Amino acid sequence: MDQTRSITPVPPDHPRAAPESGSSHKKKKYWIWIVAFIFASLILYWIFAGRNQSQPAAQATGGRRGFSGPVTLTTATATKGDIGVYLNAIGTVTALYTDSITAQVTGVITAVHYQEGQYVRKGDPLIDIDARPYEAQVTQAEGALERDQNLLAQAQMDLKRYEDAWARNAIPRQTFEDQQKLVLQDQGTVKNDQGTLRYDQVQVLYCHITAPIDGRVGLRLVDPGNLVTANATTTLLVITETQPITVVATISEDDLGEVMSQPRHGVGLVLDAWDRANDKKLASGKVTSFDNQIDTTTGTIKLRASYDNKNGELYPNEFVNTRLLVKTLHDQILLPSSAIQHNGSTAFVYVIQNDQANVRTVKTGVSEGGKTAVEGVNAGEVVADSSFEKLQNGSKVTISKTPLQISTPGGNAP
Repeated sequence: MDQTRSITPVPPDHPRAAPESGSSHKKKKYWIWIVAFIFASLILYWIFAGRNQSQPAAQATGGRRGFSGPVTLTTATATKGDIGVYLNAIGTVTALYTDSITAQVTGVITAVHYQEGQYVRKGDPLIDIDARPYEAQVTQAEGALERDQNLLAQAQMDLKRYEDAWARNAIPRQTFEDQQKLVLQDQGTVKNDQGTLRYDQVQVLYCHITAPIDGRVGLRLVDPGNLVTANATTTLLVITETQPITVVATISEDDLGEVMSQPRHGVGLVLDAWDRANDKKLASGKVTSFDNQIDTTTGTIKLRASYDNKNGELYPNEFVNTRLLVKTLHDQILLPSSAIQHNGSTAFVYVIQNDQANVRTVKTGVSEGGKTAVEGVNAGEVVADSSFEKLQNGSKVTISKTPLQISTPGGNAP
């Protein structure tokens, strides 16, 4: 028996039609989110693209935006003057003479005449050693000398008698010649005695040590009662000459040609000595000599400069910074170094004319003491010396009569 199933269409509002309708709705929402995401991405892209395009413009003006009014600043005036060309180097204070005194006789120290750190003059007494044994030797040498001098005088008297007798043929020639040789022997003995006496007298002098040079004595190394030995390595005291004093400095071999091209091949150039921090100038001296060869390990050459050091500014073995004045440039246009701005390798200034800042490129030269020699500016022209972060070409300015707070230089030309 055949059974036929009839299919009845489901009405749209029937509950069984709901799942198919829900799936279609989800697909529509999915596409709406995709379109919204794309739209938002385009908006963000336009925003960031516009910002990136505006950055070069900001950089072209040095990032100086928002300063529509006059810029308050301080100024500096270009002047004409002289500026020195210096070479900086490190140096060491070196004494011309340093004497380490040792004993030349053996004996007991009887007196120490100096104080530690005392400045002594040449010939001042320093140390006494017991001289009595050596004085006794002097007395013995003097006695031997007197005896032999009298023997010589007696031989000379006899020679005179023999000479007269020989003239009358009263004595043999041999007797006369023997007496001549006897006189010569006595003369040699007297000379030997004189040498012995002088040696003993020198030994006595060695017992009284005096200053061989002018200088400052170091710390005391021996005391009265100490026994010292002749020609020992023990140092009794050290004297260092401090007036005058020298500084030994080094300069690069690359700068040697410029130094040697100066008059007298650089001898007489001024060498300033500064302290370790380079804050205080200690003294000024003049170059006296150069070393005779370049140190191949460092590529430098040594020079020596002399200083009066009357006030004791320089101390032996002290480290100093040195500045060698090679030459002086005359009639240069000078500006404060703080007024010169840089954009890469280009240097420029803001020239103030009619209350307006105008950029002008300059060529910089030697810098010294906060001043820089420049080309491109005339003496008497006024340039900006502050507020560079606000300035651009053509900015209206107001000149302040009081110093402004120091700010970091702009560094970019407008």
